[in-house]
Amino acid sequence: MLKLFNSTLLNTLCQPRTGEQRIGQQLQLPQTALDLTELALAEQLALSKSQGCRYVLVGITEDIGPRANLGAGGAADAWQAFLTKFVNLQSNDFIDSKQILLLGEIDCSDLQTQATQLSASNTEHLQQLRQLVNVIDQRVEPVITAIFAAGLYPIIIGGGHNNSYPILSALASVSQQAVNCANLDPHSDFRAIEGRHSGNGFSYAWQQQKLAQYFVLGLHELKNSTANLALLKQAGAEFISYQQIFVRQQFSYRQALEQCIKFINQGNNPIGIEVDTDSISLMPVSAFTNCGISVAAAEQFVYQLAKLPRSQYLHLAEAAPAQHPAGLAAGMNEAGQTLAALVYAFIQGKQQQPAE
Repeated sequence: MLKLFNSTLLNTLCQPRTGEQRIGQQLQLPQTALDLTELALAEQLALSKSQGCRYVLVGITEDIGPRANLGAGGAADAWQAFLTKFVNLQSNDFIDSKQILLLGEIDCSDLQTQATQLSASNTEHLQQLRQLVNVIDQRVEPVITAIFAAGLYPIIIGGGHNNSYPILSALASVSQQAVNCANLDPHSDFRAIEGRHSGNGFSYAWQQQKLAQYFVLGLHELKNSTANLALLKQAGAEFISYQQIFVRQQFSYRQALEQCIKFINQGNNPIGIEVDTDSISLMPVSAFTNCGISVAAAEQFVYQLAKLPRSQYLHLAEAAPAQHPAGLAAGMNEAGQTLAALVYAFIQGKQQQPAE
């Protein structure tokens, strides 16, 4: 269920200006004749790589995962918010826009329609929402698997943090190794194996031996249950909490980030970069907080991890523009700018490494 991007869609978003080049005017688009089979997708990715592509932008337009975790909706709009801002940034000496393929979105519109009839407060409906998340897993994993198999870096934007599981599964399958993962998040997302939702992507991955070293930076001490913390310890995971950094000041943010990098850089496993945008203060997200980090601190997390040669992807989850206190338009603007900045931070980090 991959909905390809095309020039018609791009033209509705990109706002050219005489004498300037926007990223949207320079990046690569998939062939419109692609028939969406796995073979055709592999051929498209190989062609894009031969033309200098390194990064593949993929959207996930769902908010079922957060709702199945008893949270708020709105994450389905993050992809559109990101695109509106990113394609209109300047294409200049700081970025090679031709290295970016704007592939498209994993279409969840039919599942979203089903979910609108369901309430998480109803036990039976809650189980149906969690079953729909299983279907999302099945749609996400093959697309991300193809990108990894092509030797490209997927940048996945939108949807809930439930999508960490199919992304980790895809990378583990292609690399034939469990994945080391750094997660910037006030929540560990290591909830019980109770049916899929946005709060247990990492615990499912660990249970299925797809997750190796796992580090949570900025974990909030009172937003994680005793059971979650015990399971983290059992998994050999580590964290440095928000309170350790910003309240008790046991670590500077730089020291905490260095410890995170040291931990997940162990061994030879591929590395995943995960950002739950509810780690950022005042960001319109599924779980709003005013006790988080700055956008600049999140950019630094992404940049430093992207510099690691074994880091293989960036996943930006949970942005929910409709949750902005000033309304959807303000949320689209703020979420779009933040997501675009984080994507650029990833590309900046990877620019430290030569193309293959």
